[in-house]
Amino acid sequence: MAAYQTLLTSEPAGHVLLVTLNRPQAANAFDTRMALELGELFQGLSDSPVRCVVLTGAGERAFCAGADLKERDGMTDAEWAAQHKVFEAMGQALLAAPMPVIGAVNGAAFGGGCEIALLCDFLYAAETARFALTEVTLGIMPGLGATQTLSRAAGTRRAKEVILTGRPFTAAQALQWGVANRVCEPGRLLEEALETAGRIAANAPLAVRAIKHAIGSGADHGLGRAMEIELEQYERLFPTGDRLEGVRAFNEKRKPVFRGE
Repeated sequence: MAAYQTLLTSEPAGHVLLVTLNRPQAANAFDTRMALELGELFQGLSDSPVRCVVLTGAGERAFCAGADLKERDGMTDAEWAAQHKVFEAMGQALLAAPMPVIGAVNGAAFGGGCEIALLCDFLYAAETARFALTEVTLGIMPGLGATQTLSRAAGTRRAKEVILTGRPFTAAQALQWGVANRVCEPGRLLEEALETAGRIAANAPLAVRAIKHAIGSGADHGLGRAMEIELEQYERLFPTGDRLEGVRAFNEKRKPVFRGE
């Protein structure tokens, strides 16, 4: 794994990658450097042995406060647009990660930080976490997919209320609305996220990737086509060694050893 200026990376368990947004002096807001580094990291995961990623923020105050507005202050329209292309590439790289990405939201996830959280496959949030999409209060709008990702998680009416008002919401509301999967005590957030990541990483990695693809791609189609996508992925698992190992291990009453083959 490459060395980064704005990210911390570690492998706390086999095949599990922990990525920490590491600009605590700026509430982990992403500047151009962090966006480039996040994009590079996620683009490099396609052929890696990583089976699950946990994404969190440094410290307890913030997961990510969004784009660094100090860096943006005084930008020309052309400079703003060029920087946003970097942000778009970062978001697309996160969205395209072939393995599951669990967001561990440890504090404030505002603006683009909330959008990064929504691009994760699912979220655990600390009880003290807060979420907001405040772009409309700055004369802009979400640009990393939140009009779509929040609508899919919480429904269109809730998404309209949240995005059009810019009003923050709590971890408890995020859980109630389907934005977060679990609310944790702050001291247990990473422990619980990593435990889930470990359970995912222990499963057959080709099957895990196929399931993520089927759910993500199927959501863009009607039920008939979505079921076809599921079957296409299912059939690709027939000839894999992991499929044979899983059945063999079941019959031999032992834990399977999956190799991603």
